[in-house]
Amino acid sequence: MQNWQASASTTLIGSLPHRDRSRALEIVFKTSPEIPIWPQLSTYPDEQMMIQYLEGLPGLRDPHGRLHVNTVDPDFDHEVLGFYEDYLHVEADAASLQDSRFQMGAETGRTLFEFLSAAEACKGSIRAVKGHVVGPFTLLAGLKDQRDRAILYDDRLQDLVPKHLALKARWQVRQLKALGVPVILFVDEPALAGYGSSAFISVSEELILQLLQEVVAGIHEEGALAGIHVCANTDWNLAFKSGMDIVNLDAHSYMERFLLYEQEILSFIGREGIIAWGMVPTSDPAVIGKETAEGLAKRWLAEVQPLLSADLSLATLLEHSLFTPSCGCGSLSEPLAEHVLGLTRELGGLMKAALEDARTG
Repeated sequence: MQNWQASASTTLIGSLPHRDRSRALEIVFKTSPEIPIWPQLSTYPDEQMMIQYLEGLPGLRDPHGRLHVNTVDPDFDHEVLGFYEDYLHVEADAASLQDSRFQMGAETGRTLFEFLSAAEACKGSIRAVKGHVVGPFTLLAGLKDQRDRAILYDDRLQDLVPKHLALKARWQVRQLKALGVPVILFVDEPALAGYGSSAFISVSEELILQLLQEVVAGIHEEGALAGIHVCANTDWNLAFKSGMDIVNLDAHSYMERFLLYEQEILSFIGREGIIAWGMVPTSDPAVIGKETAEGLAKRWLAEVQPLLSADLSLATLLEHSLFTPSCGCGSLSEPLAEHVLGLTRELGGLMKAALEDARTG
C-alpha cells in the first residue's frame, strides 16, 4: 500500500447528469475540494462508462447502432496483431504512450481535459485528484460479439482487454499527475455484483483476480493509488485480494453484508488499505430526500462499532476512510445530483470533526 492518508476526506463517484461542463466542474470543486474528480457526463454518448474506454480496441464495429466486437471479420486478426505491436512498443518505450492508441480522444476526453485546466486554479486546496476507468470484468461481460455473446468468453479478448485498460489507465494517470498532487484511479466494476450468479457460473476467482491485477499493476506503475468501486454487493474477497489500495462500496445499502468480511477488512486496513464508504444514497430520490448529513454520520458511527477494538481505534479507522456517494449520479436530475454532492460534503465535515475528537479523546 502507498503512503497516503485518507483522513476522513470526501470524494465523488463517476457520473453526473449535467450537459454544461463548466457547471459540472464548478459543483465538483465546490463539494469535493480536497479530492476532486473529473466527472463522466453520461448525457454525452462518448462519455458513458464503457464506451469512453473502447477507442483503440480491435474488432470494434457499430453497424446500425449496435456496438460490438466482430471476431470473425477478416480484418480482426490483423487488428489484434496491430494492437499487440502497439502494446509492446509502449512497454519498451514508455514515452510513446502519450500519442498512442491508448490515449483518450477529443470527445471521450473532453471533460477530463477541461478538468485539468480548471484544477490548475484550485491546486492550493487539493490533496489528491481522482479519475476512473471501466473495470476489465465489466467491459468483458458487457461488450458483446457479433453473435451477441459476451466477449468475456473469447480467450483472445480475455488477454487483450486488461492490457488495453491498463494502458488506458496509465495514460490517464500521467495526465492527472501533471497537477503535481497524488493521483487516485478507480476501477469501476459494477458487473462484479453478478459474480457467483448463474450468469457467470463458469467464471473463476482466479480469472477475476488476473484481470483486476493487470490493471492495478498498470496504475501502480505510474505511481498512483488504485481503487475499486462496486455499486452493489459482491464477494469482497476479490477486492481485498486484487492489490487495490482503496475499496469503495455502497455502504448505505450493503453495509451489513460488507461487515461480514470483518477479518478481511481489518487485515486490509492493517496493510494501510483505505475503505471508501458510499454513505450518501443515489438510487432513490425519495430516500435521498429523507437523509441528512447528521443522520448518516450517526448511522455510520453506529454500524462500524463491530470493527473497533484495542487493535483498531475509531481514529485509526477514520484515518483509513473516505466518504462518497453510494454510486454515480448520472441517472438523477441535476438539482438532485447537486443535493447528493452537497450532502457528501456536509458528511465529510462531520466525519473530520469526529476524527479530531477521536484523536484528542
